[in-house]
Amino acid sequence: MDEKLSKKLRILADAAKYDASCASSGAKKRKAPPGGLGSTTGAGICHAYTPDGRCVSLLKVLLTNYCLFDCAYCINRRSSNTPRARFTVEEVVRLTVEFYRRNYIEGLFLSSGIIRSPDHTMEELVRVAKSLRQDHGFAGYIHLKTIPEASPWLIEQAGLWADRLSINVELPTDAGLKAFAPEKDSGTIRQAMGQMRERITEAKAERRRFSPAGQSTQVIVGADAATDADVLQSSARMYGDYGLKRVYYSAFSPIPEASAALPIKAPPLQRENRLYQADWLLRFYGFTPLEVAEGGDGGMLDLEIDPKLAWALKNRDRFPADVNTADRELLLRVPGLGVRAVDRILKARRHTRLGMADLARLSPALKRARPFLIASDHSPLKLTDRADLREMLTPPARQLSLF
Repeated sequence: MDEKLSKKLRILADAAKYDASCASSGAKKRKAPPGGLGSTTGAGICHAYTPDGRCVSLLKVLLTNYCLFDCAYCINRRSSNTPRARFTVEEVVRLTVEFYRRNYIEGLFLSSGIIRSPDHTMEELVRVAKSLRQDHGFAGYIHLKTIPEASPWLIEQAGLWADRLSINVELPTDAGLKAFAPEKDSGTIRQAMGQMRERITEAKAERRRFSPAGQSTQVIVGADAATDADVLQSSARMYGDYGLKRVYYSAFSPIPEASAALPIKAPPLQRENRLYQADWLLRFYGFTPLEVAEGGDGGMLDLEIDPKLAWALKNRDRFPADVNTADRELLLRVPGLGVRAVDRILKARRHTRLGMADLARLSPALKRARPFLIASDHSPLKLTDRADLREMLTPPARQLSLF
């Protein structure tokens, strides 16, 4: 790789690190035919994890970090003094192909600042994906970050070549977006997400290809005054209205020469982690945003314990749950019981009454669940009333070793 291209790569790979929504979950298994390149499976720079635990490596870059917009929270805003660079379409294609051939990557995550116009930028992104597919027979994973203001025709073209498309909503509330990114319009973003859902749904019904891994988005956490409850309510609406595969949460990172309205310090990284755990409860455990937020205080999640345990401790009157009679909804709310464990319990109890030894085989986290369960040979009585139950179930803080 020549020095000029290497310098561009350093700048534009670093600029892309703020975008968290690069997981390749949802992509169908696909392998290139003889003479082609890549696949969406196997093991090969950015590492993303699929729901089944596979680790995939993606070339994660921006086409350019020049931008017409001046969003206060963005390091690449037009008023920023950050070093700038711009790839040509051919350079991104070349890097992707060469990195794949060297077994560095299995796919591409490509985003961009806005240059000239939204349509021009979107056209460049589409050209990269189209060239990889048509000119090089690339069958690996491609994720394109789309631009809400771009024409619907260009978004349609992007969906023909990419596995997943995403549009960042940036901030969880309309007020936050208006305050920190006044050049962006929340209505335009929602409209684009709605149109994308329609195209994905139509393509599935017609059995044709359009963004087969769906669409996702990213929310910046901690830049504005939005609470965790606000963030989760926004996510729940987007899951319901636009059929998103994922909402990704990115803790705000303070940037040089930032607006005085932005926080001086980043939010605790644990806040981002708790939001991901809460998001899981929304998608797979039947919780509502308000129920999840109920486990904390003032609309903020408890940073010391996971949101499912926090909810259970504030709703002790719902427990203990009898594993032999309780419905699925209640069992899913027992700390330590995952979806698979609950389904195993429901299946097993059709044939026999379950005791603690049975549960130990069905669930790997029985220690946490024990105070909240009744089994044929176990009854915690009033254990859920213990004042020190939280301390019993909270892992002790550990000091990290330097060696």
